[in-house]
Amino acid sequence: MTIVLNHAIVPARDKAAAAKFFADLFGLKRGRTGHFAPVRVNKTLTLLFDDDADFESHHYAFHVTNREFDAIFGRIKKAKIAFGSAPWSLEDGKLNDWGGGRGVYFRDLNGHVLELMTAAQ
Repeated sequence: MTIVLNHAIVPARDKAAAAKFFADLFGLKRGRTGHFAPVRVNKTLTLLFDDDADFESHHYAFHVTNREFDAIFGRIKKAKIAFGSAPWSLEDGKLNDWGGGRGVYFRDLNGHVLELMTAAQ
């Protein structure tokens, strides 16, 4: 049996705003907001944004193609979102080249750390 992650619940102060932020940056479509504000990432994974008042920062990492990286990173820069080369350097304005690819880290509206990488870690 192949194990596939189907969905993850992402806590947010405003689930609709968080889903819109994520979908807009990643070039994805949002689903209809109900109890959750869903964003389908790919054929098997949906992020379900959910309202919560008290939560810790989470880290979400995404392996993307070079073309996807360029598009998403372009939107990050256009939105003037601080970015960095490592989880401990979130605002150094640099990319990393770990694994022979490109990588970047940035925070979403709720303080979650999002990572893009073109080479799987």
